[in-house]
Amino acid sequence: MAPKDNHINYIEFKASDLEKIKAFYHQAFDWVFTDYGPTYVAFAESGLEGGFEKSEDPIVNGALVVLYHQDLAKIKTKIIELKGEISKDIFSFPGGRRFHFLDPAGNELAVWSDK
Repeated sequence: MAPKDNHINYIEFKASDLEKIKAFYHQAFDWVFTDYGPTYVAFAESGLEGGFEKSEDPIVNGALVVLYHQDLAKIKTKIIELKGEISKDIFSFPGGRRFHFLDPAGNELAVWSDK
């Protein structure tokens, strides 16, 4: 199914040891993994696709909800107009581009696009 604008499309977690976290979720829940270099691994067969980003920082809230939108510039402008704060500007990654933002309550989310 093609991603839809404004829908939750992906969830991302932090982990200090990607091999250990892959073993845990594969053995516990049969998740399947795809490595994207030494600092990122995506997972599938979990109900909602997502990934783990390697991080040495203490993990307080390791989940990052990722929304989809075809037009990053348009949705970024709308978020700013509604008093959201951009916490990481638009950047490219294998498969597309994305940015992170803080909602008015301080929750960090991301928006990505394959366009």
